[in-house]
Amino acid sequence: MDAKPEPGPLSESSELLFSFGVIADIQYADLEDGYNFQGSRRRYYRHSLLHLQGAIEHWNKESSPPSCVLQLGDIIDGYNAQYKASEKSLELIMNTFQRLKVPVHHTWGNHEFYNFSRDYLTNSKLNTKFLEDQIAHHPETVPSENYYAYHFVPFPKFRFILLDAYDMSILGVDQSSPKYQQCLKILREHNPNTELNSPQGLAEPQFVQFNGGFSQEQLNWLNEVLTFSDRNQEKVVIVSHLPIYPEASDSVCLAWNYRDALAVIWSHKCVVCFFAGHTHDGGYSEDPFGVHHVNIEGVIETAPDSQAFGTVHVYPDKMMLKGRGRVPDRIMNYKKENAFHF
Repeated sequence: MDAKPEPGPLSESSELLFSFGVIADIQYADLEDGYNFQGSRRRYYRHSLLHLQGAIEHWNKESSPPSCVLQLGDIIDGYNAQYKASEKSLELIMNTFQRLKVPVHHTWGNHEFYNFSRDYLTNSKLNTKFLEDQIAHHPETVPSENYYAYHFVPFPKFRFILLDAYDMSILGVDQSSPKYQQCLKILREHNPNTELNSPQGLAEPQFVQFNGGFSQEQLNWLNEVLTFSDRNQEKVVIVSHLPIYPEASDSVCLAWNYRDALAVIWSHKCVVCFFAGHTHDGGYSEDPFGVHHVNIEGVIETAPDSQAFGTVHVYPDKMMLKGRGRVPDRIMNYKKENAFHF
């Protein structure tokens, strides 16, 4: 009897389906290097533009180019507002992104709201909702105009959901609006400090002004999309500026109501990965339900001789993050019942 041929290095399950790029917290400003709020971490404001250019050159040259890039928020630094340079800096960064040969999906973080109002952002190039996919005959999967969130399908049976982590926030909102008053009330109930950006002494340190949360309306919408994805046997990747899983993040960086978001996600089988920025340090953990929580290291705190971005290669049974510079490689296997069978 003939011996069976040895299986090759690429078995059925390791066929590359598609890939996508990830980058977070560019925070560009035309300023000399500075430090974070506590004065403990260096920030390379000007150099972040060069890091972005390097990432784009890399993605454009990849042998199988990514299908899209996820920009995880804080694209320009809040200092721009002080120097009346917000629009100029945003234009420079957006012109740089135009060199990218694939679509980019922009997430909104706290620094977007330090520079611009929500209305401004809605009418700016940072609104990439036009890239969304519509699910025919399922009106409940269409997001409301009250928050900036949408879903899209870069490859059959893979749905990406971009969430608005500042849907509940006092940033970027008119101070006379009911929403501002409601969010300020929530913040003050959890944070008695005079300085609302200080987590000092808080039982729940995520309740600071530079964070925000998800409204019930947005969570209900997320639940509807995940219900559709479950039924349709899709895999789902969720994207947000703020992380939602404590084991993957500094507790000061979590979304206000991260538990509510986790409760929705954990009630579905389809979610495989949650990508966030905001922490600058990065972070990773797989939760008890097999969802991989990945926080991408911030460009702004990346020294000139390093890098901070990655490409995620998607396979039927796993995702593999190939990191550059400060971003480590990660293998993220799907839970057994989640692995695809082609």
